[in-house]
Amino acid sequence: MFNQLGVIGCGLMGGSFALALKRAGLVKRVIGYSKSPTTTERAKQLGVIDVAAESALLAVAGSDIVLIAVPVAATEATFKAIRHLVEPGVLFMDVGSTKRDVVDAARRVLRERLPAFVPAHPIAGKEVAGIEHADAMLYAGRQVILTPLMQTDPTLLQKATDVWAAIGCQVLRMSAENHDAAFAAVSHLPHLLAFAFFSAVAKQPAGRDFLSLAGPGFRDFTRIAASDPTVWRDVLMSNREEILKQSQRFRHTLDALEHVMKQGNSEALEGLIRDAASARASWQMQQPKAGGNR
Repeated sequence: MFNQLGVIGCGLMGGSFALALKRAGLVKRVIGYSKSPTTTERAKQLGVIDVAAESALLAVAGSDIVLIAVPVAATEATFKAIRHLVEPGVLFMDVGSTKRDVVDAARRVLRERLPAFVPAHPIAGKEVAGIEHADAMLYAGRQVILTPLMQTDPTLLQKATDVWAAIGCQVLRMSAENHDAAFAAVSHLPHLLAFAFFSAVAKQPAGRDFLSLAGPGFRDFTRIAASDPTVWRDVLMSNREEILKQSQRFRHTLDALEHVMKQGNSEALEGLIRDAASARASWQMQQPKAGGNR
């Protein structure tokens, strides 16, 4: 059990982590900080945190586990704000959707304090943001990716693994580079496409009429287009090199489909569709194993 969790960023992700640790009996007290005092006060009213801190540094003071749950673009500034209280033996984690930029920021700022930091990316979230949507079960049955550095303290890495597993996550480990390449393909590009596709439909002269006819398939395909704009602005910009590589692959495949349509080649079109349908039918999303890690 931890004596005190310090949460920097009392939103959906940070608030849900605090509630999950409380629900699992893993923490005695939670102290939280957000840039907006209104948010921190609301988190206290909702019972997500026990004490509101006036600064990020004060959220770290006395904590033996710290979660940084701010937009990825704000991570380096947060490291600078708390650096002087990053002590050996205290577990520091983030929840950023990109990892290379977070790791680079940690190297620049934390320096000799780098062993305390365990970069993390829980594969969880909602289309709605804010502390009001914090959920103790948000992480249950989800994967979390840890991208430790060579300098990461092995004891703290194991502690990070154990705490995520204790709230129901399957814990995976990989390099920050491999993480960003993989998630550009399976998360970041799909969001970019959803934003573009929904906008393309909605902004047509008859867009409102078209949307009135949309069914469950359209709803499911565009669900992530309602995601938090600030969060996804930062994610797309921070991992843009990998995302643009995946975008080019997508364009190549889309060009191939369009080419056979322009030719009127229905047999070739069916073949391309069949390949995709067969691959999708044989794919199964990995189901987490309780307490598992690799």
